[in-house]
Amino acid sequence: MARVLVTGSADGLGHVTARQLVEQGHAVTLHARSEERAAQARARVPGAEAALVGDLASLAAVRRLAEQADALGRYDAVVHNAGVGYQWPQRRVSVDGLSEVFAVNVLAPYLLSALMERPDRIAFVSSGMHLGIAPDLGDLQWERRRWDGWGPYSESKLWDVVLAFALARRWPGVRANAVNPGWVPTRMGGRGAPDDLELGGDTQAWLAAGEGDAAAVTGAYLFHRHPEGPDTVTRDVATQDALLAACASLTGVTLPPA
Repeated sequence: MARVLVTGSADGLGHVTARQLVEQGHAVTLHARSEERAAQARARVPGAEAALVGDLASLAAVRRLAEQADALGRYDAVVHNAGVGYQWPQRRVSVDGLSEVFAVNVLAPYLLSALMERPDRIAFVSSGMHLGIAPDLGDLQWERRRWDGWGPYSESKLWDVVLAFALARRWPGVRANAVNPGWVPTRMGGRGAPDDLELGGDTQAWLAAGEGDAAAVTGAYLFHRHPEGPDTVTRDVATQDALLAACASLTGVTLPPA
């Protein structure tokens, strides 16, 4: 039995992944941004071990979430699923003055990874939309570029792949991977999304608690359990280190060494 934390598990992909893990007999901690959402998550996955609350748009709340998670004991795996989508027409700013998309989708999983007791496995939920993006490390908050909703979201999903690969390289004892769940029918994906929601959550559950050589992969980008080719820039070590340095500067927390 594995102990797994799944962020953003009140609905959508996070809910599916958490439910699948519970059905497989694992001990799952849910997470939601508010008490109300956490209660909804518990009601939908009654077999979960616990449900934590923390608004990932707030750095202080992310720090508290890391403390709460560690207080429950070390996790075997963490699935960084929580995310916000295509904010349009305006750029929303977090309580810390950061782009909310970047704060929730990138900075929160970085900070949780840096602060929490290190698990054996980490999975980042990314997107096929990261392919072909020309990222700008000099404008992570999209203050200079024209805000169009799709671009900032797609870039944040590219940064999630970069984080996964950076952790896999920096922490050889941790299996860190990124997942393309497909275009699935969630609130973000829309009712007409063509891919299978159950399969969209399966790879994350498999990476978190699966057995066998195939599940022992690290530094990979996967779709339905199969490795695919990520955007080439995500493999660039200088890009990985630059993103880690930017996240450390913004949070005041440096990624611990191996």
